[in-house]
Amino acid sequence: MKILDNTVQEKPQIDYPAEWGFKIIGRDKEALEKCIKEIMKIEGDKAHVCTMGNQSKTGKFTTYNASCTVDSEEERKRIFKYFEDHDDVDMVI
Repeated sequence: MKILDNTVQEKPQIDYPAEWGFKIIGRDKEALEKCIKEIMKIEGDKAHVCTMGNQSKTGKFTTYNASCTVDSEEERKRIFKYFEDHDDVDMVI
């Protein structure tokens, strides 16, 4: 009898180039918008779409949705890391 291991998750297949979205969460909406522009400029003036997401009930946190076309997994991970390491970003998903 064969027992399947359901704890192993397969990596999803992503065909590049692909449109990819990043949800950026922080405390200052102007700083987040500036951060997104800076990072897209670092990536070679990458064309992108940026829209304001939700704000927490207390107004302490704001989210922005940024999307762009990524040409490879490396580029996608690099942009994610830029957001993750940015001082004005509390979390990126």
